[in-house]
Amino acid sequence: MSTSDLAAADRQYQIHSLHHPVDLTDPLIYVRGHGVTVWDVEGKDYIDGLSGLWNVNVGHGRTELADAAAAQMKKLAYFSGYAGSSSIPSIALAQRLVEIAPGMDSVFFTSGGAEANESAFKTARYYWKVQGKSDKIKIIGRIHGYHGVTLQAMSATGIAPYWKMFGPLAPGYLHIPTCYPYRFEGARSDETVGQAAARALEEAILREGPSTVAALIGEPIHGSGGVIYPTDDYWPLVREICTRYDVLLIADEIITGFGRTGRWFALEHWNVKPDILSFAKGVTSGYVPLGGIVMTQKIRESIESVEPANRWMHGYTNSGHPTCCAVALKNIEIIEREGLIENSKKMGEVLFRALKDTFDDHPNAGDIRGGTGLLAAVEFVEDRETKRNFATDRKIGSRLQAEMRKRGVVTRTRPSAGNHPAQGDEVLFAPPLIVTEEEIYRLVSVLREAVEAVLGSGS
Repeated sequence: MSTSDLAAADRQYQIHSLHHPVDLTDPLIYVRGHGVTVWDVEGKDYIDGLSGLWNVNVGHGRTELADAAAAQMKKLAYFSGYAGSSSIPSIALAQRLVEIAPGMDSVFFTSGGAEANESAFKTARYYWKVQGKSDKIKIIGRIHGYHGVTLQAMSATGIAPYWKMFGPLAPGYLHIPTCYPYRFEGARSDETVGQAAARALEEAILREGPSTVAALIGEPIHGSGGVIYPTDDYWPLVREICTRYDVLLIADEIITGFGRTGRWFALEHWNVKPDILSFAKGVTSGYVPLGGIVMTQKIRESIESVEPANRWMHGYTNSGHPTCCAVALKNIEIIEREGLIENSKKMGEVLFRALKDTFDDHPNAGDIRGGTGLLAAVEFVEDRETKRNFATDRKIGSRLQAEMRKRGVVTRTRPSAGNHPAQGDEVLFAPPLIVTEEEIYRLVSVLREAVEAVLGSGS
């Protein structure tokens, strides 16, 4: 079938994520991948600047992972993991995850990230009901946070376009400002941005009433919402506030887990322990779908302390799927064996330094973010001094993406969301953890060429 026939069949028969026909006029149809490179149906190669969708941590074309899946399928492809039955791969993976997640006690498996966060929200409410505090049901999310697009996950997500055509939001969800050093407004003269953002959390808890708030969910470093880094004082303050008011802390490590930030999990950078940690994406490097939550001992004990009539009535068909768990075990083995967490740390520093060296003096580079593993972004503005954004109809983000694609790099951009303090046009990077220094410099060089094509050199 020709490329044009494939594209026509795609338009006719398939509905895509975030679907609109305007995005289907010239689709990239991928056919293979190896390392950090993917090829389209025409044979053109691209550096994968976003690890597929933040998840191909060990790179494309890993036959070890395919072999692990095949070997498990030949023995036992699937059986239910509901209470009363189990499998060797799920047992082994649960044990391994508890070993690498500091201070955590046990694991519940899902098929992906949105299910993991749904499970975290339900578990938080369940926990407080077991404690006799059945009014503690509210979930606090943060503006720019992304937690999935199932109804509850969408309601926790703090990005308004995801709500517009699917509202109203599920009841019991609210949003507060996040720690966004470049755009945050409202900090007092004696506060850091981290202190002000933490104060916004405390004020929300007091406004709603601590007896009604079940949990706060947050990504340690925002991913889809713009690769937004917090100040170093923020997460310790959030942990202290949550503890003070009996609010559970849910860490959404779906993007930041499994070496992405140069640690197994990102909250380790601030020595902060959540009550529930949600994971997905990097646990299998995208080769098979798997996610879940890791919980502390007190959460597990609440689940196991009740009479059978009040059991934890929650589960999924594919929870603890033996094949997926087998692939995850092999994926974790590869990450450890090849030192990919260390490489993520090293290459993340190279990426951030290269972006700073290239764009620090560019008049349209408003904010350059990175340095903690392989998560980085450049936010472009029309005027650096005032942080004035480009008009949305100029479509700077999508034009940068198109120019990068022409030059053999695919990654995500986010368009300007409006006037400051809304975000500007952003280019996001999260390449596979196997990326080399040469490939990092190629990514940055292509972005520089794309910026020159769209915005000029700035000199």
